[in-house]
Amino acid sequence: MDLLEDTQASSKDGTNSQGVYIYRPTDSSKVHGDRPSKRRKVLPPKQEPERNARLFAPLLNGDENPESVDLRYKAYEHLWGAQEAKIQRVLDEADSEVLENVASFVRSTSPKTYDGCIPSALVTVGSNVSSLGRLLARLNDQLISTNEGGVVMLESGDAPNLKATLKNTIRAAITNTEGNDGYQSFLNDRDGPRLLGYDLDLLGDYVQRKGVKKLVLAFRDSEAFDPNILTDLLSLLSSWLDRIPFTLLFGISTSIELFEGRLPRSTVALLKGKYFEIHEASNCVDRIYERIQAEEDGQLWIGRNITNILLEKSSDFFQTPEAFSRTVKYAYMSHFFANPLAVLLADDRDETKLQQPRLCEAIRNTSSFRRYCEDLADQGHLKQVRSLLEDDQNLFQESLRQLGAGQQRMRDMFQAVKVIHSCLKEFNLVKRTGISDLSILALSGELLDSQSVGDILQTFKTLDSTRLKALFTVLSHHLMRNPTFARTQQDLEDLLENHQSPEPLRSEYDSRHSVMATTVVQQRVKLSKGKSKLSEQDIEYTKIINRFLSLSEAYFQENLFRPQDLFLHEVFLVDMKNPLKETFAPRPRFSIERALSSPFDYLVSTSETTETKVSAKQPATAILYQLYLESGSLVNMHDLWHAFHAVFESDQGDRCDERLTMVLFYRALSELKALGTIKSSRKKVDHAAKTSWIGL
Repeated sequence: MDLLEDTQASSKDGTNSQGVYIYRPTDSSKVHGDRPSKRRKVLPPKQEPERNARLFAPLLNGDENPESVDLRYKAYEHLWGAQEAKIQRVLDEADSEVLENVASFVRSTSPKTYDGCIPSALVTVGSNVSSLGRLLARLNDQLISTNEGGVVMLESGDAPNLKATLKNTIRAAITNTEGNDGYQSFLNDRDGPRLLGYDLDLLGDYVQRKGVKKLVLAFRDSEAFDPNILTDLLSLLSSWLDRIPFTLLFGISTSIELFEGRLPRSTVALLKGKYFEIHEASNCVDRIYERIQAEEDGQLWIGRNITNILLEKSSDFFQTPEAFSRTVKYAYMSHFFANPLAVLLADDRDETKLQQPRLCEAIRNTSSFRRYCEDLADQGHLKQVRSLLEDDQNLFQESLRQLGAGQQRMRDMFQAVKVIHSCLKEFNLVKRTGISDLSILALSGELLDSQSVGDILQTFKTLDSTRLKALFTVLSHHLMRNPTFARTQQDLEDLLENHQSPEPLRSEYDSRHSVMATTVVQQRVKLSKGKSKLSEQDIEYTKIINRFLSLSEAYFQENLFRPQDLFLHEVFLVDMKNPLKETFAPRPRFSIERALSSPFDYLVSTSETTETKVSAKQPATAILYQLYLESGSLVNMHDLWHAFHAVFESDQGDRCDERLTMVLFYRALSELKALGTIKSSRKKVDHAAKTSWIGL
């Protein structure tokens, strides 16, 4: 009734037919700009993982105690954390020079200094694509920390059209410092009409509010951008230079000429800047390998086989330093995950908890332990061998002692590798040889007898005093720490103090001390080679050369050994026959063919004898695949079905359900089709075409 009266009243005053209505909000206390309330999705709380859950599984046939499992995982985290920090320092050092130059360019340039053009940095990255992302991240951190601005990075996928490009640019610039919530509040709290997400007035207001001086817009893969969209975007940005301080950065994988050739001349005229170059990734990979292998605090080393695989991957295709690091990390993780002896590398190991019979049994089953006992027996230490075989406590103590000694020998070996590398660079004996190439020879025990060591020792003989002094300076961080080498260096300095001549001292092996004599015998001229008379200082210098040569030979003989001969090398040397190829370069076709043709290589057979022929106990897809192998290029589907049905009929007899067997047949046929081994034939309707042959 009340509703009817209100309706009649409104009809009398004419409000029903009026042309203009005034909106009066009911809640006048609401502040202008507040976001409307909305229902939010409330996700159920995540269940916390159990504290007792462990990432590593117990080894030693499940008999490994929980403390050892935790210690293996902690040792892995500790060692890889140290290596990861070294890798990051290498990457920072590699990018530091380019970063400093690019940061200086960004801070020192402006449209005024470039006559109204957009300041642009052209960075060629070559194969080291990931380095540009690290460079932009560090540049962004610098600009944000100094409150100068920030970096907006765009990918080609962020620019399907001009509106989306502008929207992504504005969003990335604001969220870089304000976050997503700050971006939403920035859109909603503005006075006046609400702007669209691709309006550059939003970015202009943000620049004024924050006092942004440098806004770097980086095109990470500039060659992948649509040239038309890039042209329109650069033209629009050029018109906003008086309000937004843009600086452009283009990542170029090809060349500057090809990049400029894709843009119109009018667009290229809007840009003015400088060219920068990032070093190739191979240099970073070599430095990373040297840092994780040849440092003096090393505890775990990568063996010859894995090193060879890593270098093959780096040379076969472009590999970023991050991909190389992930491969090394996988090798470390595999070693600690599957090797129960890796627990001996833990720093906080408790001998009372680790000293368990199964761990001592695992040590006795290693090849290095058997070789160590054989050597002790050959030397006549039979009591010690018996004690190692029968006394677990003695074995554990001896293992820890030999483990430390073996690790020290590995450090000495890589120091010798660095000495050889420094000598090769100093004498310029080879065009290019890195630590990794020499490490492969050292890890296989072949470096001592290599040509590189022979050339170095031969060059030592012919060095004059100036070059020998320079060599001592180069080797001051490695070889000169040895007291015997230090005394040799001191003797050389004492000898040079008394040497007044500007000419350097030379040994008797120098070619300048060789004298050619001619004699005539029966009307024939004979040439004879002899040595000229040496001065007293040259004789003393020759003694120093001889001493240095004998010390070097002994040094190389002692430190260039075969690591596989060390006791418990299975603990600190990560090396397997074929570890990473199957993971990082798998052969899926071979595995699928083997699984289909010999399924019980992977499955547990229910029969006591291994199935070597087609039987109903095999999976239906494997049965059909083996029947498929017996056919030619065209397969008659009717014959194939009868052969498939006969397999089940011979095994089950009258209990064979033909309808169920046909369902299995069609499912197996569809799976083979999905694997790409069979397809429909256009020549014959009732036939299928064979698309692959096993082993090809």
